[in-house]
Amino acid sequence: MKSYLYILTVLIFISASFITAQEKNKGVFTEPKPGYYFEVRKMIDEFNNPPKEKREMFKLDFTGIDIPKSKEEFKYFWHNDPVNQGQTGTCWSFSATSFFESEIYRLTGKKVSISPMFTAYWEYVEKVTEYVRTRGKSYVGEGSEANAVTRIYKKYGAVPREAYTGLLPGQKAYDHSKLIKEINGYLKNVKETNAWDENEVVNVVKSILNYYMTVPPTEVVVEGKKYTPKEYLTNYLKLNPDDYVDIVSYMQQPYWKQVEYEVPDNWWHSKDYYNVPLDDFMKIIKNAIKNGYTMAIGGDVSEAGYDSWTKVAVVPTFDIPSEYIDENARQFRFSNETTTDDHGIHLVGYEEKDGVTWFLIKDSGSGSFNTGDKGYYFYREDYVKLKIMDFMVHKDMFKDYFSKFTK
Repeated sequence: MKSYLYILTVLIFISASFITAQEKNKGVFTEPKPGYYFEVRKMIDEFNNPPKEKREMFKLDFTGIDIPKSKEEFKYFWHNDPVNQGQTGTCWSFSATSFFESEIYRLTGKKVSISPMFTAYWEYVEKVTEYVRTRGKSYVGEGSEANAVTRIYKKYGAVPREAYTGLLPGQKAYDHSKLIKEINGYLKNVKETNAWDENEVVNVVKSILNYYMTVPPTEVVVEGKKYTPKEYLTNYLKLNPDDYVDIVSYMQQPYWKQVEYEVPDNWWHSKDYYNVPLDDFMKIIKNAIKNGYTMAIGGDVSEAGYDSWTKVAVVPTFDIPSEYIDENARQFRFSNETTTDDHGIHLVGYEEKDGVTWFLIKDSGSGSFNTGDKGYYFYREDYVKLKIMDFMVHKDMFKDYFSKFTK
């Protein structure tokens, strides 16, 4: 027995000595390597989601066409540098905000940068409110019109861009895809359950907006002085939203009347648009920009002669020769929906080239940032005449036309 205990004690001692002598292991942080499981997932994904056949687009061949090469060819008026709207449908706010920044400089000499997302935030709230009041019959989406900005300014005011970017901490590009999906999912449930409590619905949507866009400020400090958003608009910017008019030109409603612009983004059915014949439409645009008045304009940007790599928008002769563009050609395309209310942009300059007017366009869409002068396009006047459906300008550029209108 003693011999057995002796041997056991010796073995325990040797084992303890071995454990004590063994080198300790260390842990490190490593990135996972794509093992064979990733190959399996790839094969499954390829089977479930076969690649779509690539479809070529039929576009104008710009070879040999004399087009502007740089924004420096144009006479243009003060505006802030282009800002990209990211993955959002808020071009209407970016373009009209840019327009009002230019207007404030023209009127006061102040160079300001105003938040387009503060306006977009409250426009979402207004859309949801109307959705509840109409029991789900009103449109709720990302799009709107330039005169939504004046409507929001009058009700909620404005703030500097630096006071409200609408970006989350660390976020570098705008993205409202999840935001609008969540809002519409919630509104669908509201409609299905008949839960039409306006305060509750609006508060829930505000919580969604706050999560994705942050909470908008109720006061700002500018040059050491505090302002509410309305005070900032009126007392600092000295902007009067009522000084601006919206112009359209289409045949489906009478000329020389204020009419509704009949597109989904005019979701509140504004009937404030001055409908003028096409020749007057173009005269006002040219006269305004040549006199230093920029404009927020809107229309279609999906044509064969519209190209983000040349930065040019023209009407090809194989579509319609320029001399044949008239109100009928324009209305035909609007009625068959080949002209749609795609995009809001800011017309900031012009040049005369071989007897044709070209317009310098500031654009918040991603295509305008592809190459060359980032955030700009060059529109030939035939494109504006055929495809641009509306614009906003200071009323001084429309003063000769007011007397022609009947209510």
